[in-house]
Amino acid sequence: MNIKILGGGCKSCHKLEENTKEALEQLSIITSIEKVTDLKDIMAYGVMKTPALVVNGKVLTTGYVAKTKEIIKLLKKV
Repeated sequence: MNIKILGGGCKSCHKLEENTKEALEQLSIITSIEKVTDLKDIMAYGVMKTPALVVNGKVLTTGYVAKTKEIIKLLKKV
């Protein structure tokens, strides 16, 4: 599973990363999370608002900090 957090490193980006790590723990999924901070790379995903959560190349959330429960639901669908 390839997981990326898109954003400039703001407070919201860090919180989304924390929530994602917690969701992965609860699902017993072992994988790394890549932080993407370069604006060109973020724009390549069509993301206009950060933070964004990308799993296996698909943007799942953008513009808000998804809660752990929501991330768990999204990861189960992937």
